[in-house]
Amino acid sequence: MEKDKKLAVLIDGDNIPSKYIKEMMEEIAKYGNPTIKRIYGDWTKPQLSKWKKLLLENAITPIQQYNYTTGKNSTDSGMIIDAMDILYSDKVDGFCIASSDSDFTRLATRIRETGLSVIGIGEKKTPDPFIVACDKFIYLEILRASEKDDESTPEQREKKKSVDTVTPKVIKLITQTVSDLADDEGWAFLGDVGSLIQKKQPNFDSRNYGFEKLTPLIKSTGKFEIDQRDSGKGRYKLIYIRRMN
Repeated sequence: MEKDKKLAVLIDGDNIPSKYIKEMMEEIAKYGNPTIKRIYGDWTKPQLSKWKKLLLENAITPIQQYNYTTGKNSTDSGMIIDAMDILYSDKVDGFCIASSDSDFTRLATRIRETGLSVIGIGEKKTPDPFIVACDKFIYLEILRASEKDDESTPEQREKKKSVDTVTPKVIKLITQTVSDLADDEGWAFLGDVGSLIQKKQPNFDSRNYGFEKLTPLIKSTGKFEIDQRDSGKGRYKLIYIRRMN
């Protein structure tokens, strides 16, 4: 099962704000069991002080990385070295790399070459090379915006503004993917559509557009027919979609 996958969670403490920790760890738990949790940074620096009280609460091990040379990020090299050690230990089934830094692009690519999955988590400022090097990339801003809320506070209203618009480019991506998977009558299983979209665009997430699931996002476009079919497993339904003529 997916939840039984053992994950190594490596966090760039110099790059990921501590305010995201709760939502980030809850999101990671959806994809597997984080058996290794480490955060890297120079803990002698005052800017990491907000992280310190959160480490015990989330059972995250801090790894000290001194910046020996001005302008060089030793945190990156420390994470990369540890990741390779973990990779060859055969103790995990996948990695979660939390950073908005493109320096981890080659690391993500190397891990995937071994057949292990890589989930990237970072802010929307993350460069594309790191995003596309991952199997899936999740924006931290969307995790906070997805929390249960009534949009009553200024902060919540501000988060709502970060939701992207469903553009013609997004509709084209969905349409092409449905065509790639469609049967002779044009129907495609939604689960397969979602998986293929993820492979084409690792940072695709219905929550980026204000929808918790892919089905309501697709319905909102008004471009697709939706058919719910019996699965033979009680109430469980299989959802198929096809492009409207």
